[in-house]
Order: sequence, then C-alpha cells, then structure tokens
Amino acid sequence: MSNAAPAPGAAAARAPATGPAAGGTFTLDGTEVPFAPGETILQAAHRAGHPIPHLCWHERLGQSGACRLCVVGVDGERFAAACTTPAAPGAVVVNRSPELDARRRLLLQMLFVEGNHFCPSCEKSGDCLLQQSAYEMGMRGPRFEEFYPQRPVDASHPQLWLDTNRCILCKLCVRASREIDGKDVFAIGGHGIATRLLVNSPDGRLGTSRLEADDFAAGVCPVGAILPKRRGFVVPIGARRFDPAPLAARGGTGGAKGPVAAGDAAGAGGTAVGGSAEGAESSEGAEGG
Repeated sequence: MSNAAPAPGAAAARAPATGPAAGGTFTLDGTEVPFAPGETILQAAHRAGHPIPHLCWHERLGQSGACRLCVVGVDGERFAAACTTPAAPGAVVVNRSPELDARRRLLLQMLFVEGNHFCPSCEKSGDCLLQQSAYEMGMRGPRFEEFYPQRPVDASHPQLWLDTNRCILCKLCVRASREIDGKDVFAIGGHGIATRLLVNSPDGRLGTSRLEADDFAAGVCPVGAILPKRRGFVVPIGARRFDPAPLAARGGTGGAKGPVAAGDAAGAGGTAVGGSAEGAESSEGAEGG
C-alpha cells in the first residue's frame, strides 16, 4: 500500500459538485444556499433569492461594509458583515432574528434622526431602500430626538439635483463614479457628525462637475439624495418598486415582527417613517430597545 501523497487537485477532482462551480453550500436561517468560489454571504444569498437587509451594497460594485445593516450571525460565535464575509462550506448563518433586527432597527433610527428624512413629501418614497428597510425592521418612529441639520440642496446641474439632507453616506455614488463611470465625481469628507458628501468640481457644485444624467452614479443612490429633475412623483402609488411587496416577501425569510403592509409604506396612509407623531414615539418607547 503506497503512502505517497495524492497529486495536487486530485481530492478536489473527486469531490462532487455541491453548488455553483463547486463552491459549496451554507445554511441561511435554516435554508441551504449554494455559493460560487469567491462569493460573499450577501452575494450568494441575493442570487438565491434570500434578501439580507443592506443599504451600501450593489451587485455591480465592490465591497464596502459601510452601513452595517447586513450584519449576520455566523456559526453562533460572531457577528459579521454579510457583504464582506466570504461564504464558507457548512457555515451556519442567521440573518433574521429578534436580536439582529433590533440592532438593525437601532442603526436605521440613528440614520433617520441624523438627516432630514420626511418620507411623505420625498420623491423617492416607495422606491427608497432606507424607508423600506425601516418598515421591514418594524420601525414605527425615530426614538431619538431629531438633529434637523442645516444642509444645502444643490440644483446647479441642468438635469440632476443633490439633496444632502437625505444622504446616508453609503458611498454608493462615490464607488460607482470611480469604479464604473471612471470620473471620481464624489467623495466623503469631514469627521463625525460633520461628515458629508463632497462634489469634485471647481466650485464644489454638481453643475460644474463631470456627472451626466446617464452615469451609473446618477442613479445608484438608495435614498432621495441624487434625483433627476422634472420627474418627481411621476410613478403613482401602487406602481412604485416597493408597493407590490416588501423586501421579505420577495423570496426572503420574513422578519421577526413581520413586514408592514405595502400600502402603509411611503406615507400612503397612517404615520410615515421619519415623522414624529406622538403615537409613533410612544410605540418605540414601549418597545424598550
């Protein structure tokens, strides 16, 4: 009987394929998810139709890990950002649990109070990932006192406008302009609460920048910070992206508290996310976390 070591790659050649390109599988909330070599947990879950909450991830862009909304439990031992953590064979991943959703809800509440988000009057309402994520996580009010910062609105561009009141610093436009458009129109500057989105142009305004309406960066914003002019509210309520079904209903696993009905989203009726109605505040206060 020979003790010679097998030739390199021999074991891999004998192993049966268990996922896309023989990458393997992991479990996500009890469901087996296949992954390809090099894929992250979020990439594999997204491709398999299992949404993981996120704000700063896009399938066409590189990894970021800026928003931390996609943090999941891995093997019962640690929390990790699903958008930057490589999928591993046999890993046990928890996406939706009361603890994780409470953490996400807290992050969302802080994002809402740090900016100026008034969903019923926003052109992005019904198509806003921040708004829909808040409903998905069971957020009913801001919980904290709103900052109401004084931020500029830049309407200097002939086709686009920039409202930094709504910017959540996800860096999607920064990365899109650099990685896909090759223009480096946007950047992030400042520190702490003064951190803000910057425009790379002679006067710091959108109108003198290289941004064009058909650039990928012009349409990648998940909120209402970068929008086209003369197209506000053209899509009626009921036909917007998140009106037909919430995120968890699109092949996902559902939330710990259950999603809010799509008709309630975007201020179509009742208390809107981002508002400060007394009932919403008392609801959050009773939640205690």
